[in-house]
Amino acid sequence: MGIHDERAVMGNRALIGRPRCDVTGNSLLIGRSGHLQFTALISALVPGFERPTQQDSTMDLVLNVADSYVLTPYVYPASWPEDGALRQIIGLLVLTNLGAAVLYLGLGAISYFLIFDHKLKKHPHFLENQVQREIKYAMTSLPVISIPTVALFFAEVRGYSKLYDNVDDSPLGWPGILLSMISFLFFTDMCIYWIHRFLHHKRIYKLFHKPHHIWKIPTPFASHAFHPVDGFMQGLPYHIYPFLFPLHKVLYLALYVFVNIWTISIHDGDYRVPGGLTSVINGSAHHTDHHLFFDYNYGQYFTLWDRLGGSYRHPSALLGKGPHDLIRKLQAEGRLGDDGAKAKGPANGHAKEE
Repeated sequence: MGIHDERAVMGNRALIGRPRCDVTGNSLLIGRSGHLQFTALISALVPGFERPTQQDSTMDLVLNVADSYVLTPYVYPASWPEDGALRQIIGLLVLTNLGAAVLYLGLGAISYFLIFDHKLKKHPHFLENQVQREIKYAMTSLPVISIPTVALFFAEVRGYSKLYDNVDDSPLGWPGILLSMISFLFFTDMCIYWIHRFLHHKRIYKLFHKPHHIWKIPTPFASHAFHPVDGFMQGLPYHIYPFLFPLHKVLYLALYVFVNIWTISIHDGDYRVPGGLTSVINGSAHHTDHHLFFDYNYGQYFTLWDRLGGSYRHPSALLGKGPHDLIRKLQAEGRLGDDGAKAKGPANGHAKEE
């Protein structure tokens, strides 16, 4: 055994018995023991990346990579302590805003150009310059939403959550990983249902949630076009979960990306749902009815809580009464040109005004 191997073994032994939530070393994604393994891989693959040592590694992998290539010295000086709260908060603010913009604009653009049915732009309720307005609204709200979000990320970085590093840390091993993934989806779906329904209360709706319902025929870019309070409240369950239940850090990151993809997908205008899942999955067809009729289909992934809460509505698009059906009807009546020009006068009684 070489000297480097001996040091590695001694380092691993030193980790035994260390509290899982070390406030100076636990990270958002990768803790100390897993962190060294992942950063070793990164240091081998990325030229110039400085692998942190066991003693001075106080930030997670994402922050370390960003710190090496972006944040230092362009955002803050290298002289700032790596475990300093200010340095970590600023780093998280930059990463959260960049990540949100990349996910929203990147995935939104892919969905808009490859999945969204552009025929929906002929619908009478599709607004002039709607896509530009959706993007502008989202891009002004996301930085505001990031402020309280970073406070929660900072608490995770400091080790106050139940996030863990390795599969072995789960009492059930790999089955525990699967169980936590399922419980995350059901827990957040339940919470978002009630938060969403609360936001429709007559005293709350006009203050915070109404801006999102401007888009009666939403595009993927409407997915994040929320009032900041609305956006943070509906995203809160994702951040609460790891403070209440154990969750693998890499799985947490994957689920966080997934929920952003899902949020975009239920605004993408693709109303197809596999037959057997129509009554179970809250897809784009269900959510479009929510935008049109307001009082139905509050759920995020599933229809369970809408059924329990008496707010389930079978998608109009699957009953021959959806947006496409209305477009064809108006075209047949000569009230809508083939180029999408909309006739003057009352468009229809399709959407409920609120």
